[in-house]
Amino acid sequence: MGLAAVAALLVGVPACNDSGSRGTDRWVTTQNTNVDIDWDAVGKAYREAEGPEDFEQKVNEIYTGDEVISVSVVDLDEKAQEVTGFFDQDANGQVAEGEKIFTIRRDITGTDKAQYQLSGHGHYAGYRSPMWDIAAGMVVGSMISRAFSPGYRPVYTQGYVTSPQRRGALTSHRDSYRQKNPEKFRSGKNSQSGRTYGRKGNNFGGSKPSSSSTPRSSPSRSRSFGGGRFGRRGSPKGRVVRLTA
Repeated sequence: MGLAAVAALLVGVPACNDSGSRGTDRWVTTQNTNVDIDWDAVGKAYREAEGPEDFEQKVNEIYTGDEVISVSVVDLDEKAQEVTGFFDQDANGQVAEGEKIFTIRRDITGTDKAQYQLSGHGHYAGYRSPMWDIAAGMVVGSMISRAFSPGYRPVYTQGYVTSPQRRGALTSHRDSYRQKNPEKFRSGKNSQSGRTYGRKGNNFGGSKPSSSSTPRSSPSRSRSFGGGRFGRRGSPKGRVVRLTA
């Protein structure tokens, strides 16, 4: 066998082994990586976000892969909002169907009530969250609470999307966050909620969620989010401004 043929075989063998390992190691990071996502944490980040920039920053703190998650926010009308997380593979600041990771649909259902649901796409297409309720007594971020303000007009009718320039800042923030919180990014770490989401078959679709996986509003749930009337988080110093129910 010639030297060229031997060299070709030696180069080809590691590539095959690496490809096979990706089926079992969920922490291998490639484009559209299959790392698990703590969907409860993503839902909480949306509920508490002060705006799209705050939300995209929180999401990239939660996500453990190498990619940066971009965010699109669109107010469909005065009551409905759609938020999409996606991998902006071509860095053009636009959402392509194959780039989607998740979608959050929020609907205002009353003068002081709303609900939202999170659905996965791509590798996470099997995931659909319970319908999470927002009601008087819960403290939420201004991204949601402003929709209950008198004379409210939708802010994102033209849409917000993470710009390619913003992605650079998110990468820097994420890397700094991981350096300061190494315990959150240990290999093999499961969802903070105690459930592993992201793998097909481990989702709420087609089966009734257990009580532990359905964070609907209740007396105990309301207390965990501040306890007062429905309102929004205030200034960065922590002052809470509450709305009158």
